[in-house]
Amino acid sequence: MRAVGYLTPLPIDHPDALQDIDLPRPVPQGRDLLVEVRAVSVNPVDTKMRRNAAPEAGTWGVLGWDASGTVVATGHQVTGFSVGDPVFYAGALQRPGTNAAFHLVDERIVGHKPRSLSWAGAAALPLTAITAWEMLFDRLDVRRAVPGASPSILIVGGAGGVGSIAIQLLRALTDLTVIATASRPETQAWVRDLGAHHVVDHTAPLAAQVAALPTGAPGFAFSTTQTEQHAGDIVDLLAPQGHFGLIDDPARLDALPLKRKSLSLHWEFMFTRPLFGTADLAGQGALLNEIASLVDAGRIRTTMADHFGTINAANLRKAHMLLESGKAKGKIVLEGFA
Repeated sequence: MRAVGYLTPLPIDHPDALQDIDLPRPVPQGRDLLVEVRAVSVNPVDTKMRRNAAPEAGTWGVLGWDASGTVVATGHQVTGFSVGDPVFYAGALQRPGTNAAFHLVDERIVGHKPRSLSWAGAAALPLTAITAWEMLFDRLDVRRAVPGASPSILIVGGAGGVGSIAIQLLRALTDLTVIATASRPETQAWVRDLGAHHVVDHTAPLAAQVAALPTGAPGFAFSTTQTEQHAGDIVDLLAPQGHFGLIDDPARLDALPLKRKSLSLHWEFMFTRPLFGTADLAGQGALLNEIASLVDAGRIRTTMADHFGTINAANLRKAHMLLESGKAKGKIVLEGFA
């Protein structure tokens, strides 16, 4: 089968950073679905793995976690899907990725594709939607008010893939006022169009900008990027007993300043459930079905912002370059194998 892989971690401008390859078609076992991949999207985890994770010697590493496609075979223990079902999902970190014509995935972390979306539109959603949902509703528990705090939330990196779906979920499922950060005219317009009530510039100190808003001190902050740079401001702007969530990998994060305000700190990693086979693993599939229902009801929309053409090494290298530039908004999607 056609696939895109790498043998050794390399900078994205190296011609061997990602290569077009052929691999054996996998065979489903147990609760696996074999999915014919129709579209994929690219996430920061793809670039981190390509730069830092060496495949086992002599084997190809295949990246990619978001996918939409059609079930073409099932393992003998599968109960929730049938051959021909259109699906979307984010995969598991410890298994080969979705940058391949056929892909194996555990049925418990798979959702039925939104009927109203194209393959490309659906592929933009799974990883970021799971991340945003788990952070907002499982970690930060934004439906539980912080006593005395403004019913509002700050989203740092509002125009990124996670921020773009988090804004929509907050508007669709809560009454919180959404404050999003964006620094360029096009990204500020993007987050406003997604539903942010207020936009502040993350290239300037955040605490003073949030204090100048009519909302009051928010009870929640969700940092999707550059947390190390913004952590001090986030602690300053949050209301006492507020909640601070993050998903990136700061080189250093000092939690001691949170003590004075009794702030809670929450980390979200959407691969935790499949990585450890947690008892609530099937919650990710159920969550994706909720996302599909919200999309089909017109309450949220795809976060696809760029379509980079067919799935091949050259186009994936371009997608990785844009992500690594820090200038991407929404999600980058590729569709079909030439």
